[in-house]
Amino acid sequence: MTPQQIHELLLEKFQDKIESANLGSLEPHITVKAEAIADVCQFLKSDQRLQMNHLNNLCGVDHLDAKTGTGRIEVVYHMQSYPQRHRICIKVALPRTGDGPNGLPKCPSVTKVWDVANWHEREAFDLFGIHFEGHPKLVRILCDEGWEGHPLRKDYVFPTHYQGMRAN
Repeated sequence: MTPQQIHELLLEKFQDKIESANLGSLEPHITVKAEAIADVCQFLKSDQRLQMNHLNNLCGVDHLDAKTGTGRIEVVYHMQSYPQRHRICIKVALPRTGDGPNGLPKCPSVTKVWDVANWHEREAFDLFGIHFEGHPKLVRILCDEGWEGHPLRKDYVFPTHYQGMRAN
């Protein structure tokens, strides 16, 4: 199935929950509203025409405009179907701050769709500060529990000291 056909199926099923699509790029992608991502992913996995049975990657991307200090955080899902031999990239755009804990942007978890999302979401939480609602154990995975901030955000200021030791 082509990215265009996948997009058409999603538009048919989810209508206004699909925000945009860029199907002519090197990595065709479809942008979905955050509140719909778990339902969209479940549909992509369970629909017999799609069978997106493998989540290759889930990551965060910081789109900060350094001049204005504005931007967004994206969650990017790369998935594929082994039986159908097709793939697609789904994106969710989030505000840089949100109503998650500590003002973090929030996005529903897809761990109930793909078990492997557990580790991917923990990494995106740790490094980008994305709170995944419904995640079974959303704790840091790379940084120490006492670490402050999210090191892959473009506005992150690396500390000069950590636990009394020089950090740079």
